[in-house]
Amino acid sequence: MGITTILPAISYTDAITDRRGLGMEGCMSSMKGNGPIILSKGLKRLKEEHPPLLAMLEELLHITNKMEETPDRALFEKLTEHVRNFCSKLDPHSKREEGVLFRMMEQYLGKGTGPIAVMEYEHDQAKSCIKAFLRAAEGIEHLTEKEMAEHSGLIKKAYYTLTQHFSKEENVLFPMAENLLTEDEKDELYIEIQQI
Repeated sequence: MGITTILPAISYTDAITDRRGLGMEGCMSSMKGNGPIILSKGLKRLKEEHPPLLAMLEELLHITNKMEETPDRALFEKLTEHVRNFCSKLDPHSKREEGVLFRMMEQYLGKGTGPIAVMEYEHDQAKSCIKAFLRAAEGIEHLTEKEMAEHSGLIKKAYYTLTQHFSKEENVLFPMAENLLTEDEKDELYIEIQQI
């Protein structure tokens, strides 16, 4: 797959050299294992928010697996509580990415196609699964144990979507942002995400 396929909103020349004349070698070499790219403060903060979210996701997966083995109302209630707690941490992180980082990157990568569209689609997929689970959980008194186990599968789907998504951000999107954004934009990113 060529660069123009991955980044259809910009020309081949723009994909190789951004508007400041810096090549994408840093981004590409970091993906090839030729050394990590150093992220600016804002991007570093977004990346540092992933490990605690991943730890919470692992706990959600653990409870979900138990629900599939032996469905239980108390366990479903525990899962619901953990999902709500997870959302309280995920939502601000998503707002920082969607409201600030993605909007900044769109000016270079275009809107509605390419990497940003994929990232937003994955956010929407995970949120959709979580919302559907929480809607079902509101009617817990009417759910059978089998239905509780089935609804728990939505959290497992969100788990797989988000763990892969975080990996894409860390290995592709954040290094790409580091190479595309100007120093002023990186400063602005850091200031704006602090306010969310």
